[in-house]
Amino acid sequence: MPDGSPPSDRTLRDADALAAAGLVADRAAAAAVAARYAVAITPAMRALIERPDDPIGLQFIPDPAELVTAPHERADPIADDALSPVKGIVHRYPDRALLKPLLVCPVYCRFCFRRAHVGPDGGVLTEAELEAALDWLAAHPAIREVILSGGDPFVLAPRRLAGLLDRLTAIPHIELLRIHTRVPVADPPKVTEALAGALETNKPLWLVVHANHASEFTPAARAALRRVQARGVPVLGQSVLLRGVNDSAEALEALFRAMLAARVKPYYLHQLDPAPGTARFHVPIEQGRRLLAALRGRVTGLAWPTYVLDIPGGHGKVPLGPNYVDGATVRDPWGGTHSL
Repeated sequence: MPDGSPPSDRTLRDADALAAAGLVADRAAAAAVAARYAVAITPAMRALIERPDDPIGLQFIPDPAELVTAPHERADPIADDALSPVKGIVHRYPDRALLKPLLVCPVYCRFCFRRAHVGPDGGVLTEAELEAALDWLAAHPAIREVILSGGDPFVLAPRRLAGLLDRLTAIPHIELLRIHTRVPVADPPKVTEALAGALETNKPLWLVVHANHASEFTPAARAALRRVQARGVPVLGQSVLLRGVNDSAEALEALFRAMLAARVKPYYLHQLDPAPGTARFHVPIEQGRRLLAALRGRVTGLAWPTYVLDIPGGHGKVPLGPNYVDGATVRDPWGGTHSL
């Protein structure tokens, strides 16, 4: 904590709260950013911030650079809006679809590609909108997997989440469910036994937890994850490669080891999506490849995620991992070359 005081029991949601907590020096600049993009820092994340420019502070504290759009940045970088046949649905791949039942999150990441849409005013789909989204899923038998995202589905009340999962499992052609969330690390107390119990379904369900730094896996976060895992729900981890947060081999190794210690399998390491005002977090792809290559041979294969780029314009994800094969030779993790 910057001043050694105990963490607040309230989420910080505006420039005044951030200034009072000693997290911003220029209240007016922070207020200008907060007027465009939502701000929320939970007590759990506040407790981890030692200074505003540390790996946790960078992720959540608003910065004036967010109001500057670089030439390569796009308002809808992966074409969520263009690929939305009805409100709440994104359909990018033939066999799966994203369902966004709400646009509210426990924390608001400063690099989020949806940050122009998410926020406390995003709310939830109305009953009519949710029915239309579910009807669309039911009318498309090619959809075999539904990914709940948003916003953060774990912000929903347990009864509402359970009801939504029941509705989805009742659609015969949906074989697999997935939930993407930040809550277990960002707001662990919200993962109650009731919320964990809401995940009990008759069809396979996977939880994907978003975390970008090893320090996010606190004892409280690990306990929250265990409540989910105790219900038989497998947990994967996804992260974004971010300058100043995890752009070193040491930081990535610590992050992936922390995931495994929490029984979370590293799944995706995302190249940053070029949303407006996020250039300060950009790590070049070639640097990302070098970082992944540096981990080969020093961490177990269980700790190795797929490094992916979501192609701007909504053209899907492609892997960016290091290429070990060149013609008739292959390179080992330590740089030696061998004939095939």
